[in-house]
Amino acid sequence: MNTEQLAGHLLVECLVAQGVTHAFGVPGESYLAVLDGFHRHQGHIRFITNRQEGGAAFMAEAQGKLTGRPGICFVTRGPGATNASIGVHTAFQDSTPMVLFVGDVASDARDREAFQELDYGHFFGPSTRGMAKRVERIDDPERIPEYIARAFATAMNGRPGPVVLVLPEDMLTRPVQARPLPRVEPAQAWSDPGALRELRSLLLAEQRPLVLAGGGGWTPQAAAALQRFAENWQLPVANTFRFQDTFDNHHPQYAGDVGLGINPALARRIRESDLLIAIGPRLGESTTGGYTLIEAPTPAQKLVHIHASAEELHRVYQPVLAIQSSMNAAARSLEVLTAPPQLPWTGWTQGCHADYLANIDAANGGVQLPGPIDMPAIIHTLQRLLPADAVLTNGAGNFASWLHRFYRYPGLARGLKTQLAPTNGAMGYGVPAGIAASILSGRTVFTIAGDGDFLMNGQELATAAQHGARTIVLLVNNGSYGTIRMHQEREYPGHVSGSALGNPDFCALARAYGHAAERVEATAGFEPALARALAHSGSTVIELMLDADVITTRGTLASIREAALARLGQA
Repeated sequence: MNTEQLAGHLLVECLVAQGVTHAFGVPGESYLAVLDGFHRHQGHIRFITNRQEGGAAFMAEAQGKLTGRPGICFVTRGPGATNASIGVHTAFQDSTPMVLFVGDVASDARDREAFQELDYGHFFGPSTRGMAKRVERIDDPERIPEYIARAFATAMNGRPGPVVLVLPEDMLTRPVQARPLPRVEPAQAWSDPGALRELRSLLLAEQRPLVLAGGGGWTPQAAAALQRFAENWQLPVANTFRFQDTFDNHHPQYAGDVGLGINPALARRIRESDLLIAIGPRLGESTTGGYTLIEAPTPAQKLVHIHASAEELHRVYQPVLAIQSSMNAAARSLEVLTAPPQLPWTGWTQGCHADYLANIDAANGGVQLPGPIDMPAIIHTLQRLLPADAVLTNGAGNFASWLHRFYRYPGLARGLKTQLAPTNGAMGYGVPAGIAASILSGRTVFTIAGDGDFLMNGQELATAAQHGARTIVLLVNNGSYGTIRMHQEREYPGHVSGSALGNPDFCALARAYGHAAERVEATAGFEPALARALAHSGSTVIELMLDADVITTRGTLASIREAALARLGQA
Protein backbone atom coordinates (compact mmCIF):
# COMPACT_ATOMS: atom_id res chain seq x y z
CA MET A 1 0.00 0.00 0.00
CA ASN A 2 1.37 3.38 -0.99
CA THR A 3 1.50 5.61 2.11
CA GLU A 4 3.21 8.56 0.49
CA GLN A 5 1.98 12.07 1.24
CA LEU A 6 3.34 15.60 1.00
CA ALA A 7 5.97 16.53 3.57
CA GLY A 8 3.82 19.50 4.62
CA HIS A 9 0.97 17.12 5.41
CA LEU A 10 3.29 14.89 7.45
CA LEU A 11 4.45 17.88 9.47
CA VAL A 12 0.87 18.63 10.54
CA GLU A 13 0.33 14.95 11.38
CA CYS A 14 3.39 15.11 13.62
CA LEU A 15 1.91 18.08 15.48
CA VAL A 16 -1.35 16.21 15.99
CA ALA A 17 0.64 13.24 17.34
CA GLN A 18 2.23 15.60 19.87
CA GLY A 19 -1.21 16.63 21.11
CA VAL A 20 -1.30 20.04 19.45
CA THR A 21 -4.86 21.31 18.97
CA HIS A 22 -4.15 24.90 17.88
CA ALA A 23 -1.45 26.63 15.88
CA PHE A 24 -1.13 30.39 15.44
CA GLY A 25 0.33 32.23 12.50
CA VAL A 26 0.17 34.46 9.46
CA PRO A 27 -0.06 32.50 6.18
CA GLY A 28 2.78 32.69 3.67
CA GLU A 29 3.47 31.28 0.23
CA SER A 30 6.59 29.61 1.62
CA TYR A 31 4.59 26.99 3.52
CA LEU A 32 1.46 26.45 1.44
CA ALA A 33 1.86 22.67 1.74
CA VAL A 34 1.60 22.96 5.53
CA LEU A 35 -1.53 25.09 5.22
CA ASP A 36 -2.99 22.38 3.03
CA GLY A 37 -2.07 19.91 5.77
CA PHE A 38 -4.08 21.98 8.26
CA HIS A 39 -7.01 21.78 5.84
CA ARG A 40 -6.70 17.99 5.66
CA HIS A 41 -6.57 17.63 9.44
CA GLN A 42 -8.99 20.42 10.39
CA GLY A 43 -10.99 18.04 12.59
CA HIS A 44 -7.93 17.55 14.83
CA ILE A 45 -6.07 20.87 14.76
CA ARG A 46 -7.05 24.51 14.13
CA PHE A 47 -4.90 27.09 12.42
CA ILE A 48 -5.65 30.49 13.94
CA THR A 49 -5.07 33.24 11.39
CA ASN A 50 -3.44 36.30 12.93
CA ARG A 51 -3.06 39.83 11.64
CA GLN A 52 0.64 40.26 12.43
CA GLU A 53 3.38 37.78 13.22
CA GLY A 54 4.24 39.46 16.54
CA GLY A 55 0.69 38.83 17.72
CA ALA A 56 0.85 35.23 16.50
CA ALA A 57 4.10 34.59 18.36
CA PHE A 58 2.67 36.14 21.54
CA MET A 59 -0.36 33.84 21.24
CA ALA A 60 1.90 30.82 20.88
CA GLU A 61 3.92 31.93 23.90
CA ALA A 62 0.70 32.27 25.92
CA GLN A 63 -0.26 28.78 24.72
CA GLY A 64 3.01 27.43 26.11
CA LYS A 65 2.46 29.13 29.45
CA LEU A 66 -1.11 27.87 29.77
CA THR A 67 -0.56 24.27 28.71
CA GLY A 68 3.04 23.55 29.74
CA ARG A 69 3.63 22.14 26.26
CA PRO A 70 5.15 24.03 23.33
CA GLY A 71 3.05 26.78 21.83
CA ILE A 72 3.04 26.59 18.03
CA CYS A 73 3.54 29.47 15.60
CA PHE A 74 3.94 29.50 11.80
CA VAL A 75 5.36 32.45 9.87
CA THR A 76 6.90 33.05 6.50
CA ARG A 77 10.52 33.92 5.78
CA GLY A 78 12.34 37.20 6.36
CA PRO A 79 9.89 39.87 7.55
CA GLY A 80 7.55 37.23 8.97
CA ALA A 81 10.31 35.71 11.06
CA THR A 82 11.66 39.04 12.25
CA ASN A 83 8.18 40.20 13.24
CA ALA A 84 7.74 36.98 15.23
CA SER A 85 11.06 37.39 17.03
CA ILE A 86 9.45 39.45 19.80
CA GLY A 87 7.44 36.40 20.86
CA VAL A 88 10.49 34.16 20.65
CA HIS A 89 12.46 36.53 22.86
CA THR A 90 9.57 36.58 25.34
CA ALA A 91 9.48 32.78 25.42
CA PHE A 92 13.24 32.68 25.95
CA GLN A 93 13.34 35.12 28.87
CA ASP A 94 10.11 33.74 30.38
CA SER A 95 11.29 30.11 30.07
CA THR A 96 8.21 29.14 28.03
CA PRO A 97 8.13 26.10 25.71
CA MET A 98 7.45 27.14 22.13
CA VAL A 99 8.21 26.06 18.56
CA LEU A 100 8.37 28.61 15.77
CA PHE A 101 8.14 27.23 12.22
CA VAL A 102 9.57 29.50 9.52
CA GLY A 103 8.82 28.92 5.86
CA ASP A 104 12.02 29.53 3.91
CA VAL A 105 13.34 30.05 0.41
CA ALA A 106 13.66 26.98 -1.80
CA SER A 107 16.90 25.00 -1.55
CA ASP A 108 18.12 26.00 -5.01
CA ALA A 109 17.87 29.70 -4.10
CA ARG A 110 19.66 29.47 -0.78
CA ASP A 111 22.74 31.62 -0.03
CA ARG A 112 22.00 34.03 -2.90
CA GLU A 113 20.17 36.65 -0.83
CA ALA A 114 16.99 35.42 -2.44
CA PHE A 115 13.64 37.11 -1.84
CA GLN A 116 13.25 37.61 1.94
CA GLU A 117 16.17 35.27 2.67
CA LEU A 118 17.68 35.39 6.17
CA ASP A 119 20.26 33.43 8.15
CA TYR A 120 18.02 32.19 10.96
CA GLY A 121 20.82 30.49 12.86
CA HIS A 122 22.57 33.83 13.34
CA PHE A 123 19.37 35.81 13.87
CA PHE A 124 17.75 33.64 16.55
CA GLY A 125 20.86 32.27 18.23
CA PRO A 126 21.20 29.96 19.95
CA SER A 127 23.53 31.35 22.62
CA THR A 128 23.41 32.43 26.23
CA ARG A 129 22.17 35.78 24.96
CA GLY A 130 20.18 34.50 22.00
CA MET A 131 16.48 34.04 21.45
CA ALA A 132 16.16 30.29 20.99
CA LYS A 133 17.40 27.09 22.59
CA ARG A 134 17.89 25.48 19.17
CA VAL A 135 17.62 26.57 15.54
CA GLU A 136 17.48 23.85 12.88
CA ARG A 137 16.71 23.59 9.19
CA ILE A 138 14.88 20.53 7.85
CA ASP A 139 16.38 19.63 4.46
CA ASP A 140 15.37 15.95 4.36
CA PRO A 141 11.54 15.59 4.56
CA GLU A 142 11.83 11.97 5.74
CA ARG A 143 13.39 13.32 8.96
CA ILE A 144 10.49 15.64 9.80
CA PRO A 145 9.27 13.36 12.64
CA GLU A 146 12.77 13.35 14.17
CA TYR A 147 13.06 17.14 14.05
CA ILE A 148 9.56 17.67 15.49
CA ALA A 149 10.15 15.24 18.37
CA ARG A 150 13.54 16.82 19.14
CA ALA A 151 12.04 20.32 19.04
CA PHE A 152 9.36 19.35 21.55
CA ALA A 153 11.88 17.65 23.84
CA THR A 154 14.27 20.61 23.66
CA ALA A 155 11.49 23.13 24.31
CA MET A 156 10.28 21.27 27.44
CA ASN A 157 13.40 19.72 28.97
CA GLY A 158 15.72 21.55 31.34
CA ARG A 159 14.91 25.24 31.31
CA PRO A 160 11.88 25.45 28.97
CA GLY A 161 12.21 27.74 25.98
CA PRO A 162 11.67 28.31 22.26
CA VAL A 163 12.95 26.26 19.33
CA VAL A 164 13.01 27.49 15.71
CA LEU A 165 12.55 25.06 12.80
CA VAL A 166 13.23 26.36 9.28
CA LEU A 167 11.23 24.80 6.42
CA PRO A 168 12.56 25.13 2.84
CA GLU A 169 9.59 25.66 0.54
CA ASP A 170 10.55 22.87 -1.90
CA MET A 171 11.16 20.38 0.92
CA LEU A 172 7.54 20.71 2.05
CA THR A 173 6.17 19.66 -1.36
CA ARG A 174 8.19 16.46 -1.69
CA PRO A 175 6.48 13.06 -1.20
CA VAL A 176 7.41 11.15 1.97
CA GLN A 177 6.67 7.81 3.57
CA ALA A 178 7.77 8.62 7.14
CA ARG A 179 5.25 8.45 9.96
CA PRO A 180 4.91 10.59 13.11
CA LEU A 181 6.80 9.61 16.25
CA PRO A 182 5.00 9.13 19.61
CA ARG A 183 4.16 12.03 21.89
CA VAL A 184 7.20 13.40 23.74
CA GLU A 185 6.96 13.92 27.49
CA PRO A 186 9.41 16.13 29.43
CA ALA A 187 12.13 14.35 31.37
CA GLN A 188 12.22 14.84 35.14
CA ALA A 189 15.59 15.68 36.67
CA TRP A 190 15.50 14.63 40.34
CA SER A 191 17.18 16.40 43.23
CA ASP A 192 20.30 14.82 44.67
CA PRO A 193 19.40 13.24 48.06
CA GLY A 194 22.64 14.51 49.58
CA ALA A 195 21.81 18.07 48.52
CA LEU A 196 18.38 17.75 50.11
CA ARG A 197 19.95 16.69 53.40
CA GLU A 198 22.25 19.70 53.17
CA LEU A 199 19.27 21.97 52.54
CA ARG A 200 17.57 20.60 55.66
CA SER A 201 20.69 21.31 57.69
CA LEU A 202 20.81 24.88 56.36
CA LEU A 203 17.19 25.41 57.34
CA LEU A 204 17.76 24.13 60.86
CA ALA A 205 20.70 26.52 61.33
CA GLU A 206 18.93 29.77 60.32
CA GLN A 207 16.36 32.14 61.81
CA ARG A 208 14.88 34.15 58.91
CA PRO A 209 14.44 31.98 55.79
CA LEU A 210 12.43 33.06 52.76
CA VAL A 211 11.38 31.18 49.61
CA LEU A 212 11.39 32.80 46.16
CA ALA A 213 9.21 30.79 43.76
CA GLY A 214 8.70 31.30 40.03
CA GLY A 215 10.15 30.64 36.60
CA GLY A 216 8.99 28.14 34.01
CA GLY A 217 8.16 24.46 34.23
CA TRP A 218 5.57 24.56 37.04
CA THR A 219 2.51 22.30 37.01
CA PRO A 220 -0.45 22.32 39.42
CA GLN A 221 1.00 19.20 41.06
CA ALA A 222 4.37 20.88 41.59
CA ALA A 223 2.73 24.03 42.97
CA ALA A 224 0.68 21.93 45.39
CA ALA A 225 3.82 20.13 46.57
CA LEU A 226 5.57 23.49 47.04
CA GLN A 227 2.67 24.62 49.20
CA ARG A 228 2.93 21.50 51.37
CA PHE A 229 6.69 22.06 51.77
CA ALA A 230 6.10 25.66 52.84
CA GLU A 231 3.39 24.60 55.28
CA ASN A 232 5.49 21.81 56.79
CA TRP A 233 8.32 24.25 57.50
CA GLN A 234 6.17 27.39 58.05
CA LEU A 235 8.17 29.27 55.43
CA PRO A 236 7.19 32.63 53.93
CA VAL A 237 6.92 32.44 50.13
CA ALA A 238 7.31 35.31 47.67
CA ASN A 239 6.57 34.90 43.97
CA THR A 240 9.06 36.30 41.46
CA PHE A 241 8.38 38.89 38.76
CA ARG A 242 5.24 38.09 36.74
CA PHE A 243 5.00 34.57 38.10
CA GLN A 244 2.56 35.69 40.79
CA ASP A 245 0.33 32.64 40.43
CA THR A 246 3.06 30.17 41.44
CA PHE A 247 1.99 30.32 45.11
CA ASP A 248 -1.53 31.15 46.34
CA ASN A 249 -1.72 34.88 47.13
CA HIS A 250 -4.47 34.19 49.70
CA HIS A 251 -2.28 31.78 51.70
CA PRO A 252 -1.33 32.98 55.22
CA GLN A 253 2.36 32.43 54.36
CA TYR A 254 2.36 34.49 51.17
CA ALA A 255 4.82 37.39 51.33
CA GLY A 256 4.13 39.20 48.03
CA ASP A 257 5.79 39.51 44.63
CA VAL A 258 9.44 40.33 43.98
CA GLY A 259 9.73 42.48 40.89
CA LEU A 260 9.37 46.02 39.59
CA GLY A 261 7.74 48.28 42.17
CA ILE A 262 8.43 45.81 44.98
CA ASN A 263 6.83 46.46 48.37
CA PRO A 264 9.60 48.25 50.33
CA ALA A 265 8.76 46.10 53.37
CA LEU A 266 9.32 42.93 51.35
CA ALA A 267 12.58 44.29 49.95
CA ARG A 268 13.69 44.90 53.53
CA ARG A 269 12.69 41.34 54.50
CA ILE A 270 14.78 39.91 51.66
CA ARG A 271 17.81 41.93 52.74
CA GLU A 272 17.30 40.86 56.37
CA SER A 273 16.81 37.16 55.58
CA ASP A 274 19.63 34.76 56.40
CA LEU A 275 18.58 32.03 53.94
CA LEU A 276 16.99 32.54 50.51
CA ILE A 277 15.64 29.42 48.79
CA ALA A 278 15.05 30.25 45.12
CA ILE A 279 12.94 27.52 43.53
CA GLY A 280 12.65 27.92 39.76
CA PRO A 281 13.48 31.56 38.95
CA ARG A 282 16.52 32.67 36.95
CA LEU A 283 17.10 35.49 39.45
CA GLY A 284 17.18 38.03 36.66
CA GLU A 285 17.46 41.81 36.78
CA SER A 286 13.80 42.57 37.53
CA THR A 287 13.56 40.02 40.35
CA THR A 288 16.78 41.13 42.02
CA GLY A 289 16.38 44.89 41.79
CA GLY A 290 19.12 45.25 39.21
CA TYR A 291 21.28 42.67 41.02
CA THR A 292 21.33 44.82 44.17
CA LEU A 293 18.44 43.41 46.25
CA ILE A 294 20.36 40.15 46.06
CA GLU A 295 23.97 41.16 45.52
CA ALA A 296 25.94 39.59 42.68
CA PRO A 297 27.96 37.49 42.50
CA THR A 298 28.00 36.57 46.21
CA PRO A 299 24.78 37.37 48.07
CA ALA A 300 24.85 38.65 51.64
CA GLN A 301 22.28 35.97 52.48
CA LYS A 302 22.95 32.27 52.15
CA LEU A 303 21.43 31.31 48.81
CA VAL A 304 20.04 27.94 47.78
CA HIS A 305 19.26 27.95 44.05
CA ILE A 306 17.09 25.19 42.58
CA HIS A 307 16.74 25.30 38.80
CA ALA A 308 16.12 22.87 35.95
CA SER A 309 19.10 24.06 33.93
CA ALA A 310 22.68 23.32 34.88
CA GLU A 311 23.73 26.32 32.75
CA GLU A 312 21.67 28.68 34.92
CA LEU A 313 23.16 27.55 38.22
CA HIS A 314 26.25 29.65 39.17
CA ARG A 315 25.65 31.77 36.07
CA VAL A 316 25.16 35.05 37.98
CA TYR A 317 25.05 34.09 41.64
CA GLN A 318 27.29 31.83 43.68
CA PRO A 319 24.90 29.88 45.93
CA VAL A 320 25.96 27.92 48.99
CA LEU A 321 23.91 25.09 47.53
CA ALA A 322 22.92 24.55 43.88
CA ILE A 323 20.39 21.86 42.98
CA GLN A 324 19.57 20.95 39.39
CA SER A 325 16.03 19.65 39.26
CA SER A 326 12.81 20.07 37.33
CA MET A 327 10.08 21.83 39.29
CA ASN A 328 7.90 18.73 39.55
CA ALA A 329 10.72 16.66 40.98
CA ALA A 330 12.10 19.44 43.19
CA ALA A 331 8.79 20.23 44.84
CA ARG A 332 7.96 16.56 45.41
CA SER A 333 11.38 16.07 46.98
CA LEU A 334 11.04 19.11 49.22
CA GLU A 335 7.61 18.21 50.53
CA VAL A 336 8.94 15.04 52.20
CA LEU A 337 11.72 16.85 54.10
CA THR A 338 10.79 16.35 57.73
CA ALA A 339 10.51 19.49 59.84
CA PRO A 340 11.01 19.67 63.62
CA PRO A 341 7.92 20.27 65.77
CA GLN A 342 9.08 23.76 66.75
CA LEU A 343 10.46 26.37 64.36
CA PRO A 344 11.99 29.68 65.42
CA TRP A 345 10.69 31.76 62.53
CA THR A 346 6.88 31.48 62.74
CA GLY A 347 6.70 35.11 63.87
CA TRP A 348 8.94 36.12 60.96
CA THR A 349 6.58 34.34 58.53
CA GLN A 350 3.52 35.99 60.03
CA GLY A 351 5.26 39.36 59.75
CA CYS A 352 6.03 38.79 56.06
CA HIS A 353 2.37 38.08 55.35
CA ALA A 354 1.25 41.09 57.43
CA ASP A 355 3.54 43.29 55.33
CA TYR A 356 1.88 41.93 52.19
CA LEU A 357 -1.64 42.61 53.48
CA ALA A 358 -0.67 46.15 54.46
CA ASN A 359 0.71 46.76 50.96
CA ILE A 360 -2.54 45.77 49.22
CA ASP A 361 -4.67 47.85 51.59
CA ALA A 362 -5.13 50.97 49.49
CA ALA A 363 -5.94 53.04 52.55
CA ASN A 364 -2.69 52.06 54.27
CA GLY A 365 -0.09 54.61 53.28
CA GLY A 366 -1.54 54.90 49.80
CA VAL A 367 -0.88 57.87 47.56
CA GLN A 368 -3.76 60.29 47.02
CA LEU A 369 -4.34 60.09 43.27
CA PRO A 370 -5.33 63.06 41.16
CA GLY A 371 -8.40 62.79 38.96
CA PRO A 372 -11.66 60.82 39.30
CA ILE A 373 -10.19 57.31 38.80
CA ASP A 374 -9.12 55.32 41.88
CA MET A 375 -6.94 52.54 40.46
CA PRO A 376 -6.73 50.45 43.67
CA ALA A 377 -10.54 50.48 43.79
CA ILE A 378 -10.66 49.38 40.14
CA ILE A 379 -8.45 46.35 40.89
CA HIS A 380 -10.42 45.48 44.04
CA THR A 381 -13.57 45.51 41.88
CA LEU A 382 -11.90 43.02 39.54
CA GLN A 383 -11.12 40.82 42.54
CA ARG A 384 -14.78 40.80 43.59
CA LEU A 385 -16.42 40.30 40.19
CA LEU A 386 -14.08 38.09 38.16
CA PRO A 387 -14.51 34.33 38.57
CA ALA A 388 -11.77 32.60 40.55
CA ASP A 389 -10.48 30.78 37.46
CA ALA A 390 -10.28 33.90 35.26
CA VAL A 391 -7.11 34.36 33.23
CA LEU A 392 -5.55 37.82 33.56
CA THR A 393 -3.13 39.09 30.93
CA ASN A 394 -1.10 42.24 30.53
CA GLY A 395 1.67 43.69 28.44
CA ALA A 396 4.22 46.20 29.68
CA GLY A 397 3.76 49.64 31.14
CA ASN A 398 3.07 51.41 34.39
CA PHE A 399 -0.60 50.41 34.16
CA ALA A 400 0.43 46.82 34.96
CA SER A 401 1.86 47.81 38.34
CA TRP A 402 -1.67 48.32 39.70
CA LEU A 403 -2.61 44.77 38.82
CA HIS A 404 0.63 43.35 40.19
CA ARG A 405 0.29 45.12 43.51
CA PHE A 406 -3.42 44.81 44.29
CA TYR A 407 -4.73 41.66 42.55
CA ARG A 408 -4.51 38.37 44.47
CA TYR A 409 -3.94 35.38 42.21
CA PRO A 410 -5.40 32.07 43.43
CA GLY A 411 -2.25 30.08 42.72
CA LEU A 412 -1.42 27.25 40.36
CA ALA A 413 -1.94 24.69 43.15
CA ARG A 414 -5.69 25.13 42.63
CA GLY A 415 -5.29 23.55 39.21
CA LEU A 416 -5.21 26.36 36.66
CA LYS A 417 -2.78 29.01 35.50
CA THR A 418 -4.29 32.47 35.87
CA GLN A 419 -1.51 34.95 35.00
CA LEU A 420 -0.03 35.58 31.56
CA ALA A 421 2.51 38.41 31.52
CA PRO A 422 5.90 38.98 29.85
CA THR A 423 8.92 39.08 32.16
CA ASN A 424 10.96 40.58 29.31
CA GLY A 425 8.74 43.66 29.41
CA ALA A 426 7.38 43.28 25.88
CA MET A 427 4.68 45.79 25.06
CA GLY A 428 1.71 44.53 23.08
CA TYR A 429 1.59 41.12 24.79
CA GLY A 430 -1.66 41.36 26.73
CA VAL A 431 -4.24 41.56 23.93
CA PRO A 432 -3.02 38.58 21.84
CA ALA A 433 -2.24 36.53 24.97
CA GLY A 434 -5.79 37.10 26.19
CA ILE A 435 -7.27 36.07 22.85
CA ALA A 436 -5.19 32.88 22.83
CA ALA A 437 -6.25 32.12 26.41
CA SER A 438 -9.90 32.45 25.46
CA ILE A 439 -9.56 30.23 22.40
CA LEU A 440 -7.61 27.57 24.30
CA SER A 441 -9.37 27.52 27.67
CA GLY A 442 -12.87 28.90 27.22
CA ARG A 443 -12.48 30.63 30.60
CA THR A 444 -13.19 34.28 31.39
CA VAL A 445 -10.22 36.32 30.21
CA PHE A 446 -9.42 39.83 31.40
CA THR A 447 -6.68 41.95 29.81
CA ILE A 448 -5.33 45.23 31.12
CA ALA A 449 -3.48 47.35 28.56
CA GLY A 450 -2.17 50.88 28.29
CA ASP A 451 -2.97 53.10 25.33
CA GLY A 452 0.53 52.73 23.88
CA ASP A 453 0.62 49.03 24.75
CA PHE A 454 -2.77 48.35 23.15
CA LEU A 455 -1.91 49.91 19.79
CA MET A 456 1.06 47.60 19.33
CA ASN A 457 -1.18 44.56 18.75
CA GLY A 458 -4.72 45.91 18.96
CA GLN A 459 -5.35 44.66 15.43
CA GLU A 460 -5.62 41.16 16.89
CA LEU A 461 -9.15 42.12 17.99
CA ALA A 462 -9.99 41.08 14.42
CA THR A 463 -8.53 37.64 15.18
CA ALA A 464 -10.74 37.43 18.27
CA ALA A 465 -13.84 38.25 16.27
CA GLN A 466 -12.99 35.78 13.48
CA HIS A 467 -12.21 32.85 15.75
CA GLY A 468 -14.82 33.34 18.46
CA ALA A 469 -12.59 34.49 21.31
CA ARG A 470 -14.32 36.33 24.16
CA THR A 471 -12.16 38.74 26.14
CA ILE A 472 -12.58 41.84 28.27
CA VAL A 473 -9.93 44.50 27.66
CA LEU A 474 -9.45 47.32 30.15
CA LEU A 475 -7.66 49.99 28.13
CA VAL A 476 -6.04 52.48 30.50
CA ASN A 477 -5.71 55.70 28.50
CA ASN A 478 -3.44 58.38 29.94
CA GLY A 479 -2.24 59.77 26.61
CA SER A 480 1.37 58.78 27.10
CA TYR A 481 4.04 56.13 27.30
CA GLY A 482 3.76 56.30 31.07
CA THR A 483 6.86 54.33 32.03
CA ILE A 484 9.09 56.46 29.80
CA ARG A 485 7.46 59.65 31.08
CA MET A 486 8.14 58.48 34.65
CA HIS A 487 11.83 57.91 33.89
CA GLN A 488 12.03 61.25 32.06
CA GLU A 489 10.71 63.07 35.12
CA ARG A 490 13.21 61.27 37.33
CA GLU A 491 16.22 62.05 35.15
CA TYR A 492 15.18 65.22 33.27
CA PRO A 493 12.31 66.76 35.25
CA GLY A 494 9.95 68.86 33.17
CA HIS A 495 11.61 67.93 29.88
CA VAL A 496 8.91 65.92 28.12
CA SER A 497 10.06 64.50 24.79
CA GLY A 498 8.67 61.65 22.70
CA SER A 499 6.40 60.18 25.39
CA ALA A 500 3.10 61.98 24.64
CA LEU A 501 0.55 60.11 22.52
CA GLY A 502 -2.19 61.31 20.20
CA ASN A 503 -4.76 58.52 20.33
CA PRO A 504 -7.71 57.44 18.17
CA ASP A 505 -11.26 57.01 19.41
CA PHE A 506 -10.65 53.63 21.04
CA CYS A 507 -14.34 52.84 21.53
CA ALA A 508 -15.08 53.48 17.86
CA LEU A 509 -12.07 51.37 16.92
CA ALA A 510 -13.22 48.48 19.11
CA ARG A 511 -16.73 48.61 17.65
CA ALA A 512 -15.24 48.53 14.14
CA TYR A 513 -13.66 45.19 15.10
CA GLY A 514 -17.06 43.90 16.28
CA HIS A 515 -16.50 44.40 20.02
CA ALA A 516 -18.75 46.10 22.52
CA ALA A 517 -17.12 49.22 23.93
CA GLU A 518 -17.69 51.92 26.51
CA ARG A 519 -15.71 54.71 28.11
CA VAL A 520 -15.38 55.07 31.90
CA GLU A 521 -14.34 58.45 33.28
CA ALA A 522 -14.95 57.95 37.02
CA THR A 523 -14.46 55.06 39.44
CA ALA A 524 -18.19 54.61 40.04
CA GLY A 525 -18.73 53.81 36.37
CA PHE A 526 -16.34 50.87 36.27
CA GLU A 527 -18.26 48.25 38.24
CA PRO A 528 -21.46 48.44 36.12
CA ALA A 529 -19.31 48.48 32.95
CA LEU A 530 -17.47 45.35 34.07
CA ALA A 531 -20.74 43.66 35.01
CA ARG A 532 -22.11 44.37 31.53
CA ALA A 533 -18.93 43.02 29.94
CA LEU A 534 -19.14 39.81 31.98
CA ALA A 535 -22.77 39.32 30.96
CA HIS A 536 -22.09 40.10 27.29
CA SER A 537 -21.80 37.11 24.96
CA GLY A 538 -18.97 38.69 22.99
CA SER A 539 -15.82 40.70 23.65
CA THR A 540 -15.72 44.13 25.26
CA VAL A 541 -13.24 46.99 25.43
CA ILE A 542 -13.57 49.31 28.43
CA GLU A 543 -11.62 52.53 27.96
CA LEU A 544 -10.56 53.96 31.33
CA MET A 545 -9.64 57.66 31.19
CA LEU A 546 -6.76 58.10 33.63
CA ASP A 547 -5.23 61.43 34.60
CA ALA A 548 -1.75 61.69 33.06
CA ASP A 549 -0.37 62.63 36.49
CA VAL A 550 -1.23 59.16 37.85
CA ILE A 551 1.89 57.18 37.07
CA THR A 552 2.79 54.49 39.63
CA THR A 553 1.33 52.75 42.66
CA ARG A 554 3.65 54.79 44.87
CA GLY A 555 3.81 58.21 43.30
CA THR A 556 2.54 60.69 40.73
CA LEU A 557 4.32 62.60 38.00
CA ALA A 558 4.16 65.67 40.19
CA SER A 559 5.75 63.92 43.17
CA ILE A 560 8.40 62.27 40.99
CA ARG A 561 9.27 65.58 39.39
CA GLU A 562 9.42 67.32 42.78
CA ALA A 563 11.77 64.66 44.15
CA ALA A 564 13.95 64.86 41.05
CA LEU A 565 14.20 68.64 41.23
CA ALA A 566 15.13 68.41 44.91
CA ARG A 567 17.81 65.87 44.09
CA LEU A 568 19.22 68.04 41.31
CA GLY A 569 19.15 71.07 43.59
CA GLN A 570 21.15 69.22 46.23
CA ALA A 571 23.65 68.17 43.59
